[in-house]
Amino acid sequence: MRLLTVGKPRSGHLLALAAEYQKRLGPVMPVAWDAVGQEPPKGAVEDTLEKEGQRLLARIGANDWAVVLDVAGDLISSLELAERLDAWRQHGRAVTLIVGGPLGLSAAVRQRANWRWSLSPLTFPHDLVPVLVLEQLYRAWSILQHHPYHK
Repeated sequence: MRLLTVGKPRSGHLLALAAEYQKRLGPVMPVAWDAVGQEPPKGAVEDTLEKEGQRLLARIGANDWAVVLDVAGDLISSLELAERLDAWRQHGRAVTLIVGGPLGLSAAVRQRANWRWSLSPLTFPHDLVPVLVLEQLYRAWSILQHHPYHK
């Protein structure tokens, strides 16, 4: 499994928290974190999204199961995420979870998605989203393992 983001959090606290969830997942379900550069916000938003989108698409394998984090995606519970995670693992899917930059994602990246997942209808700070994704993956794993973390 891989987390693909536009940029990485600037806060050392958020990076440390993300690293903690990666460490917890590491022995059982390693999640690699790959980041592409964030485009400086100049010019049209569409141009910025297009450039970032090209960088993201270049890093997604042809056979990857692409999951795009999108406010317009499916809202699911942690239990439902655990079921999806279990299905991906049973099918041996190479899953790439994609988080756009502060401006979102290009239409081309959304089109490439096999599934669009919404964490919430709320708007979160861009730097916080990778931490939330990693925490939810850890929670889903803990559900599958009947680990008390989910309680």
